[in-house]
Amino acid sequence: MYEIANICARQIMDSRGNPTVECDATLANGAFGRASVPSGASTGAHEALELRDGAAAFGGNGVQNAVKNVRNIIAPALTGMDARRQAEIDQKMISLDGTPNKSNLGANAILAASMAVCKAVGESTGGLYRHVSELFGARELILPVPMMNIINGGAHASNGLDAQEFMIIPQAATISERIRIGAEIFHKLKSILHADGHSTNVGDEGGFAPDLKSTRDALDLIMRAAQGYDIRLALDVAASEFYKDGNYHFERKKLSSEKMIDFYEKLIGDYPIASIEDGLAEDDWDGWKSLTKRIGGRCQLVGDDLFVTNPERLRRGIKAGAANAILIKLNQIGTLTETLDAIKTAKDSGYNTIISHRSGETEDTFIADLAVGTAAGQIKTGSMSRTDRMCKYNRLLRIEEELK
Repeated sequence: MYEIANICARQIMDSRGNPTVECDATLANGAFGRASVPSGASTGAHEALELRDGAAAFGGNGVQNAVKNVRNIIAPALTGMDARRQAEIDQKMISLDGTPNKSNLGANAILAASMAVCKAVGESTGGLYRHVSELFGARELILPVPMMNIINGGAHASNGLDAQEFMIIPQAATISERIRIGAEIFHKLKSILHADGHSTNVGDEGGFAPDLKSTRDALDLIMRAAQGYDIRLALDVAASEFYKDGNYHFERKKLSSEKMIDFYEKLIGDYPIASIEDGLAEDDWDGWKSLTKRIGGRCQLVGDDLFVTNPERLRRGIKAGAANAILIKLNQIGTLTETLDAIKTAKDSGYNTIISHRSGETEDTFIADLAVGTAAGQIKTGSMSRTDRMCKYNRLLRIEEELK
């Protein structure tokens, strides 16, 4: 019943108007799963390779070669396999690729098939998040706390902000209440920006992109909008983007690792900041150790570019005492099984886990089910605008209703 009967793929468009891979998987029992792969703008140097065509079409960003790899190589190899054996399926594709970073078949090709098969099984059993929970071995299903990106900077916007994401973490007992609070603050912020003469255009992830000059300018605006609400703040600094020749070129200054840490230490003293992501560059291991030692007891320190959802890099960080949380992005590593391994490794070592979208998204809501099924605890899926972001929140609302 659960044998893979057919796998096909196609090129579709993501939220930024770039091509991406979509894959369909059909089982012998008629169950169907469709998955599409996101794409990042601020990408870590150690991520699995996203295969692009490089030809004239779409400015070189086409994915027809990845699609062909699904159709001609992956599909024949997986047909007839038991779709419930996710680890065997993913290992089969890893072996077919034969490279450390999936550069032969493309991580986008492999991940599309990995997710589609998982979705097909979820449809024919108790639902996707329940199937993910069985694969992961979670003891309970937990709705994640959303980290909502309401001001964009860095690589996600064309403004003067060096830090990439400014997020709110609404404090409430339910997802529906947290989403209500986030939406109200988002619209209040829009009114404040308009009244102050700022643009209310939004960036890649749905947050506003006003032409501000400093981190504090953005945080002050958010605190005005959030007056009367119980929230915490979170930052994704994406420091690798402005790290060069051993220094951080941040807010018109050249800073050492220790000076950046001084900046964060002062910041968390002045604002209710609960989480800082990629506060230092992806290979600044000594800096990360110092950052964690100095403020890790007071603030969640999240490795994104540092760990790239790679269990090996995560284990290195755990051994070194670098960070205390990991951002989980499926397409950074390229298979569901490796993603689950990274989450398990983090949880076993006391590291927090945050399931995350990418700046180039689709209507696929897989990450919502992943967050619930692994009891990850936290999720990043953008702001309170753009359908590619809102569909994940809406999926969480439906899951909350089911679990009640």
